Amino acid sequence: MSPAHWRAAILLVLALSYGARAENWPRFRGPNGSGLASGEFPGELTEANRKWTVPLPGVGHGSPVVWGDRVFVLCADPKTGRRIPTCLRATDGKILWQHAVEARVNDHHKFNSLATSTPAVDAERVYFTWGVPEKLTLLALTHEGQPAWEADLGPVKREHGFGSSPIVVGDLVVLSNDQESDSHLFALEAKTGRVRWKLPRTENHSNYSTPCVFTPPGGQPQLVVVSWRLGATGVDLATGRQLWQLPLFAARAERAVASPSTSGEYVIVNCAFTAGPKHVVMLKPGSSPPAMVEAWRLEKTVPHIPSPILVGDRAFLWSDSGIVICAELQTGRVVYEERVTGDFMGSPVCVGGKLFAVDRRGTLMALAASDQFKVLGSLALGDACQSTPAVADGRMFIRTYEKLHCVAK
Repeated sequence: MSPAHWRAAILLVLALSYGARAENWPRFRGPNGSGLASGEFPGELTEANRKWTVPLPGVGHGSPVVWGDRVFVLCADPKTGRRIPTCLRATDGKILWQHAVEARVNDHHKFNSLATSTPAVDAERVYFTWGVPEKLTLLALTHEGQPAWEADLGPVKREHGFGSSPIVVGDLVVLSNDQESDSHLFALEAKTGRVRWKLPRTENHSNYSTPCVFTPPGGQPQLVVVSWRLGATGVDLATGRQLWQLPLFAARAERAVASPSTSGEYVIVNCAFTAGPKHVVMLKPGSSPPAMVEAWRLEKTVPHIPSPILVGDRAFLWSDSGIVICAELQTGRVVYEERVTGDFMGSPVCVGGKLFAVDRRGTLMALAASDQFKVLGSLALGDACQSTPAVADGRMFIRTYEKLHCVAK
């Protein structure tokens, strides 16, 4: 298939997958990493909204994904290092299968885990990834838990452990591995696991951001990858060729942990360091080279780990310390800046005109996605949480450290 025909096929697959967002939540932060779900959802939460809570066969921070009536999540045994891809039934939380894979315990940051990656799923398979120093594994299983293929993508050289998540784009599984050396962006054939292309990266610093797909007005879909040293990079999906690159961040060491998202002609990215500078930058296409230019940036009380979310003509920035900023999408003008209780590592999602995020204590919080700051409700789940909710068919699935919860009307 020629690159032109391949790009046309990608556009069709993207259109079909985004149209199915009410039924499926196929990757970290849902369709194209937007964090947006259609339908309605209650904001005044009570214990009656908790439909079920089930213990998982292992621990972790990775978020769930959903396809049809199945929820998929990666777990790990903290004593042996065994990774346990797991499938549950969406209606009642019954575990349908577990697929244990022997792996060792590896060193990681205290805020990381052995199962921090979020899987990706399509109509045929679900894709799990994890890393130990000797091997970066990308494993494909059928929806029934049968092995489809397994790829070894080389050694993992990360100071704080692995945590990047794959995405599915057309017939490719894409995984970014920016690490201390030998960094690459990989694209593997979803059906076979064969490497279609890999792009060497000169980043040589660990980042944890998950790419998204950006289609500029009148242009072709491209991957957007974010890291500290290289900033934001556009990559041709068909060939793996770098299209543009914008260094955006400070000279001192930072990490891109949050993931980019898009709305129309805009792409929002962020990068930060725990006790240092923090940046949220909005990009848009340039009228002449470079292909993308900076539209605006905010650098005060903005998030480091949580990803920004774009809702209509507003950008919502929900920070690690619970400061929520509502800003105009096109200009960056701050509409409000308010604080909610709690510390946050998961990212917000939006459904039914409401924002939802879970703090580290495991409290689900709901805000109005409007120009007026308004806390709508909260629900304590009773278990520590660093993950992002998944939303499908009127149900919200929340992975805490040891359990999976379903919240609904």
